[in-house]
Amino acid sequence: MSIADNKKAFHDYFIEERFEAGLVLEGWEVKAIRAGRVQLKEAYVVVRNGAVHLIGCHISPLPTASTHIHPDPTRSRKLLLHAEEINKLIGKTERAGFTLVPLDLHYSKGRIKLEIGLAKGKKQHDKRAAEKEREWQREKQRLMRDTRP
Repeated sequence: MSIADNKKAFHDYFIEERFEAGLVLEGWEVKAIRAGRVQLKEAYVVVRNGAVHLIGCHISPLPTASTHIHPDPTRSRKLLLHAEEINKLIGKTERAGFTLVPLDLHYSKGRIKLEIGLAKGKKQHDKRAAEKEREWQREKQRLMRDTRP
């Protein structure tokens, strides 16, 4: 079940590979995510010191959060992946043109998981071609619906 998805990622990048990662979260963050107060739009993923981090993901704290905790909505959060996956990501991102983008925040067996994609940036003409193709598919569906008896 999806909690939040990053539609902008599919518009700006070609997604080559997908990985599912766990997140290191605090208690108030889990409650806020379950309430749907999360945004992935400006988030990105980096590899630092052999660990993968989610940066820029905004989790709005609930107004009922504890008074002794001072929540930081955009703090850097560590992602949990297998060592071989991290090594693979490090190798791929060091090559030119590849980046890591968060795609989807979802539940898996009661746990909150983040799907990240190994992506290559789209150029402007690629974005226009993708938009043209989407419009043609929509038009084709409309024409097929109109011509049915």
